[in-house]
Amino acid sequence: MNSVIDNSLVGLALLGSAGYALLSLGPRSLRRRLLAALSGATAFLGLRRTAERLAVSSAGKAHGACGGCDSCGSEQPPTAEAPAAEVRVPVEKIGRRV
Repeated sequence: MNSVIDNSLVGLALLGSAGYALLSLGPRSLRRRLLAALSGATAFLGLRRTAERLAVSSAGKAHGACGGCDSCGSEQPPTAEAPAAEVRVPVEKIGRRV
């Protein structure tokens, strides 16, 4: 009985990883269709909030990093000029170790 459970868990893990690879590496149209189908399935199961989030994802609307207003970083002023990458030290200031 344990071998059946073990094999089914390994199969589920492989199926999940293959699904994730297909979802992340596949074409965007396939991704949108899968997210729309998942949205319908979760709405059928009564998971309304999850279904709404999946519906927004399938519509192609991308949020900012925080998931809010889509204006991440646009309100920040440009930073001061970065210091030079090289640090120059005169040879006279380098001491010898004995």
